[in-house]
Amino acid sequence: MTTMISEVYDAFLSAGVDEEKSRKAAIALSESQLATKGDIIKLEKELLTLNGKITLLQWMVGLVIAVQVIPLIKNMMIH
Repeated sequence: MTTMISEVYDAFLSAGVDEEKSRKAAIALSESQLATKGDIIKLEKELLTLNGKITLLQWMVGLVIAVQVIPLIKNMMIH
């Protein structure tokens, strides 16, 4: 389905551009600026992937902190 921005189409017409060129320009602009349902689904999948990676990194950082802090606490308790 072809979509066009009617305001752009009307602006081109009022500027003296013929109807066919106005229509093609309005369609081209709308296709380059509008997100399709497929674009949104793709972004949602990428966000889910990134969320999983961030969760993994949080666990890894927590583990590194625990591995570093526990020996320090043990050393403090001994001395």
